[in-house]
Amino acid sequence: MLKKAKYSFLPVGFLLVAVLTGGLTTGCVGQTKKEKKEGFVKIFDGKSLKGWDGDPVYWKAENGNLVGEITPTTLLKTNSFIIWKGGQPADFELKGEFNITESGNSGINYRSEQLTDIPFALRGYQADIDGASRYTGQNYEERKRTTLAYRGQKTTIKPYTGPATPEGIRSNVSKNAWNGLTVTGSLGSSDSLKAFIKKEDWNTFHLIVKGNKLQHYINGILMSEVTDEDTVNGAAKGLLGVQVHVGPPMKVQYRNLMLKQL
Repeated sequence: MLKKAKYSFLPVGFLLVAVLTGGLTTGCVGQTKKEKKEGFVKIFDGKSLKGWDGDPVYWKAENGNLVGEITPTTLLKTNSFIIWKGGQPADFELKGEFNITESGNSGINYRSEQLTDIPFALRGYQADIDGASRYTGQNYEERKRTTLAYRGQKTTIKPYTGPATPEGIRSNVSKNAWNGLTVTGSLGSSDSLKAFIKKEDWNTFHLIVKGNKLQHYINGILMSEVTDEDTVNGAAKGLLGVQVHVGPPMKVQYRNLMLKQL
């Protein structure tokens, strides 16, 4: 069953006035009164990288957007993140918009830790995003347990009893998915959910992370849900960041990034 957020529709006359007066824009539009009332805080100002830490070769603020770009002369050897320096949220909601080129691969990391031996690298939960919409919406744990839920799945991650070492964790991964993953329900087929994702256009995302339940919404549709009962490998809080992935030249843009800590 598809779970869709509720939206209200504006009268045509209002939309026409908004367009004629410049009231609807394609860049960063800031917080709405409703978002402020609900407790959301803007974490990207749309003008600079203030409050964020990333490699300026790959990240910039442009036209109200947080832009990650790989060019033919700046190909990556390891994935690179720009990391929000405003804290390590535990329970929260994060929402915003993204636009990614067809060859692009990105993602939003949360409850993550920064590595010390690789520059601008995060390890932890990720709301996956890619331009071909093959992975968008799934829950992938970067540099650790790999796939925790494919798009369309509700999963429970059982407690881990193996050795708490990188080698032990890698031995519990098969075909880029965690062996401790149990599918407990369906949100729809991956292909049916893919139809709600717009290619090379703006899409909304909404992450709801509370306790050990991790929900990823795209354009108001719940794409994946993980209940993580693995207290050895799971995390209760951590860093936020967004990614540019090893691969061909690409561009990803984020805007209207809003955080509400629960």
